[in-house]
Parts: sequence; structure tokens; C-alpha cells
Amino acid sequence: MSGKVVSALIRLVVNAGQAKPAPPVGPALGQHRLNLMAFCKDFNARTQHMKPDVPVSVTVTAYTDSTFDFTVKSPSVSYFLKKAAGLQSGGGKAGHEVAGVVTVKHIFEIAKIKQQDPECQFMELDAISSSIMGTARSMGIAVKRDLD
Repeated sequence: MSGKVVSALIRLVVNAGQAKPAPPVGPALGQHRLNLMAFCKDFNARTQHMKPDVPVSVTVTAYTDSTFDFTVKSPSVSYFLKKAAGLQSGGGKAGHEVAGVVTVKHIFEIAKIKQQDPECQFMELDAISSSIMGTARSMGIAVKRDLD
């Protein structure tokens, strides 16, 4: 671990490969005197393998000497569930109305992607899958064995 002093942790959601020094990136990083162009260049290089419109969560660690590190996480579970179910948004009345349907295979595919995140890398695939099923239930998305 380096001997740098952390001045701030900044959490942002930016579309993959589309970081620009405009809002929301510019004001969030600029107030901590970080090099915006260096962040945008590094972020866009790390996320160039992803589709351009995928919202990616990024955590920037700002240090007192105006340097930074950042970690890129995969998109949120709700993003993947909406894509798998073909929805624009979740259901209005979860538990009462079914907004969409996903299969168990979809759940396991999402779990494999989420298992690569730093906070989930030591979790079992079953635990991640049950958490994803709970998120689907709260969004009004039904989980079926097979699509009929």
C-alpha cells in the first residue's frame, strides 16, 4: 500500500467509453483538483471493450497530492435484469403485477458477470444468484425455469 493520504472517495456512474470532462465527471473530480483529461483517457481505455451505452459504476480514490486511482465495476443488477426481460423500467407494483420474465439461465449469466466485481469475487455463485432473484422479485420481474 502506498503512503498517500486519501482526500476523497468519489462514486460515479458513467457510460462505458464515454467519459468527458463535462458533468457529471467534471464537477465531481474538478472540486478535488484531479486531472480530468487523464481520468477520461484512462477510463475510456479501460471500458473500450464494453458496449458504449452501458452504465458503469466507477469509484475514484482522490489523494491529497492531486493524484487518483479508480476501480471500474460491472453495471448494476437492475440494468442486466431490464435488458434480459426487455424492459425500459421495472414494474410499478412489485408482487402484484409482473412486468417481465427472465429465466434461471439469465440469472446465472448475470451472476457470473457480477462475480468478477471486487466485492463479489469471493462469494459463491448460488449466493449471488439468490440475491439477483430477490432484486428481480422487487422489480416485478418473474423468474421461470424456461420461457414458454
